[in-house]
Amino acid sequence: MNDNAEQQPLTAAPSYATAQLAKAFTTALTHDDPGTRRRAEERGQRWRSVLAGMASGRLRVGSRTPVAGLPAWVTPEVLRGGFATGTPCAGGPLQPYETEAARSFGVPAERRALFAHCLTEAGLAWLWARLDDGHYEIGVPEEAALLTVAWLVRQGATDGALDLAAELEPFADRLRFLPRPADGPAPDPTAAVHRNTVSDAVDTFVRRRPNAAVETQREALAVWQPFGDELLAHWLETAGDGRVLELAPDADWSARGAALLARYRQLAAEHTHCTKHRSPKQNLGILRGALEETVAGRPLDARRLGLLRQAVESMVRRRGLPGSAPHTVLRRQQACQAALPSHHALAQLMLRRLAELPQDRGIADVPPLLTPVTAQEEQETGLPTGAQVPPVIRRVVEAALSAPIGTLVGRGVVPSAEVLAELVPQLVAATTARAYDDGALRALMAANHGAFANRRSLLLLNLERQVRVEELPWVRAVSGHRSAVIGKPGQEGALTVLRQLGELAVQGFPGTILPNPLVRELGVLARQCDLGAPFVEELAADIFMGTFSPKFLTAARIAGELLGGTLYERYYGIDYGAIRNLAITETGAALSRSYGARTSPGFARLCAERAGETSSGSWSVAANGTVIEQAQILTTHNLATLVHRVEIAPQPGFADLARRCFVTVCRLTARVRGNPRPLSTIKDAAYAWRQMLFHLSLCPPVEQRRFLAGLAQEPARHPAHVATRLAPALAGLALTVEGGAFDSDGTADGGRARRFLGWSTTGHWMR
Repeated sequence: MNDNAEQQPLTAAPSYATAQLAKAFTTALTHDDPGTRRRAEERGQRWRSVLAGMASGRLRVGSRTPVAGLPAWVTPEVLRGGFATGTPCAGGPLQPYETEAARSFGVPAERRALFAHCLTEAGLAWLWARLDDGHYEIGVPEEAALLTVAWLVRQGATDGALDLAAELEPFADRLRFLPRPADGPAPDPTAAVHRNTVSDAVDTFVRRRPNAAVETQREALAVWQPFGDELLAHWLETAGDGRVLELAPDADWSARGAALLARYRQLAAEHTHCTKHRSPKQNLGILRGALEETVAGRPLDARRLGLLRQAVESMVRRRGLPGSAPHTVLRRQQACQAALPSHHALAQLMLRRLAELPQDRGIADVPPLLTPVTAQEEQETGLPTGAQVPPVIRRVVEAALSAPIGTLVGRGVVPSAEVLAELVPQLVAATTARAYDDGALRALMAANHGAFANRRSLLLLNLERQVRVEELPWVRAVSGHRSAVIGKPGQEGALTVLRQLGELAVQGFPGTILPNPLVRELGVLARQCDLGAPFVEELAADIFMGTFSPKFLTAARIAGELLGGTLYERYYGIDYGAIRNLAITETGAALSRSYGARTSPGFARLCAERAGETSSGSWSVAANGTVIEQAQILTTHNLATLVHRVEIAPQPGFADLARRCFVTVCRLTARVRGNPRPLSTIKDAAYAWRQMLFHLSLCPPVEQRRFLAGLAQEPARHPAHVATRLAPALAGLALTVEGGAFDSDGTADGGRARRFLGWSTTGHWMR
């Protein structure tokens, strides 16, 4: 979920939803895969619901309460682009576990009956048992509501429990507030997290199908090559002076030929992957066709006899005579290759091994699953003892590894900052829940936070803000039960996790800006430890409304505290002193409000001026992008906050991070040539360049010059056009390292040196 109020679209026209419906309709009609067609059909039905709701007025797209009659805290079903369908995620038909609970409670299979029962003495006792044993899961936040009511009642907070129940009651017939059953308590994410569960790995292997090309090759080596050798040897019996059919075949030869043909028909019926043997133009087809004619007593005409002799000579010339030493060695090697177990067969073996593990968890110990095939498994599956698990199967298993998050990053299980952001909520949930003294409540709030992190962002207008977890009624109801003083242990724990995650993101993916889901979780931790430093999101250029919240100016001021007087300030032509004064001025004055949301007009004006944009009233995605990029430059997009306030200490140091950023710049620049749409690649390269500038600015001048002296080595590892395209940027970097500055247009030395930015309204020079 994206909780920044600035990233909002300008309109909520139905054209986007109509286009998405058309795409789903086309896929449902034309795609080859039945599963894909079915999913597209379901997606199309949801988009039809969106359009129908917009037309009837039941859906208010752009509002934080998009569904008439449902409060903001209800988790909506949200499609691509932030469009709500009108269906609550906790709504729909009864889940199987709800039906089973109704049966065990002895009440009608209705949500309101379940809700009412859980407020009785027997129902509360059942909920208390779940709180104590931890045998529950929270799939959507609403499923934590009744457990919270039960916890309040047990704590003697009867008024709070009644108020919460009263707020939930109007929706008791529509939403599921009952927790899902689980086999045991959720594992502690502070000790280990996992990207995939065992069940995810199982699903991957179940979907794997035999590779048709591999199976065809295997059949050719194991069946048709040996059979072709038999046919060749049979024809060679008739050879005289090196040519077949120089000797007349006798009755015994014909009888054995008839047996070969009968076996061919049996093999062709049993082995259907390889079809080359059916072709009359292939050697095997020529030998077989000639044998059928000869065994039938029909003499071969001159053309067929010529083809037969040519095929025999070709086979002998290429492979040698059947039974000769070279031929025998070759066929033995091919037989060994054909005998290797297929990836599909080994995937089936892995399914057997995974079936013995808990399906809803990660894998704590991966190596035992990746051992070679055992003798017992050979008896059970027919796979040869000692067969190795191939890398393609190893990767699926390793992706389910359960380990500390740093271990997953180090082992490549987490390949990107986006994947890291998927795992972080597990850790943040446990960390923020430490504010609750009671163990049962702590576990419940951790599960609730994890479910809330999966809530998708809505498309919002008028600078409205996404719903935050503290707005959920059951979270509000227990807010007074947080530690009176969260205290040093809680704050230090949140700060420790914040520092760990910041270092992992910066060390692991130095050339990538922090994705918004990760920024959101870092912001939760920053508020938990009362850091007083905001984290800012990446704004989308196509839905930018031209203004920024005050936290962007605060982040820029923090960047100035760290980077004032450095290479970064010189390179980008920033006056961090003026930003500090602007922050003081706006803090002392009343901040402007746009649509009821606080904004920083001074910061927005500064970014627009730096981007060269005027208030002409024109609007374009590229123009928005130039303004947003200036905001990222001024704030360093959270890097300064992490280094200056969180005090991360990435290893092995900032010079190494700068070098790795430059590697990313070169890799991305290599993709520009021949790219029909290169602007997004150029933008990403410029972002990596900015990350490089930041890290380099924290190095002493001697180290900066040493870094600059070695820069030519990396472009040399790429196509020649990379060095050519980067030459103006490298010249600009050398200029500023030596104390020089760009002209007002971002160039120097007659245009041979340039400031590297990602967005442009006039066509990018790197193209």
